[in-house]
Amino acid sequence: MISLATDIDALARFGRALADPLRCRVLLALRESPAHPADLAETLGISRTRLSNHLGCLRDCGLVVAVPVGRRVRYELADARLGHALDDLRQAVLAVQTDAACVDADEKGCC
Repeated sequence: MISLATDIDALARFGRALADPLRCRVLLALRESPAHPADLAETLGISRTRLSNHLGCLRDCGLVVAVPVGRRVRYELADARLGHALDDLRQAVLAVQTDAACVDADEKGCC
């Protein structure tokens, strides 16, 4: 049986990954198809170094895996259900989205 602590840890890791817009872009790109880092960096319009840092974070969070393909490495979502989760989360957020940010967003550092 999964403990509450495990559930919280899993959601916190997912939240950390989604906290950065570039990591969100990486996850959405990998949701579409696995990619080699050079191709992914070009698609996203960022340096390979910057992408490498974000891929490392996503690997540490357990959301992406590096798959050796010959002498190269291809990245993909660790589980296909993550792609579905991203779609479901995006749809849920858009369904409840309002045009106004939190009243105290600046003070709390949210939104």
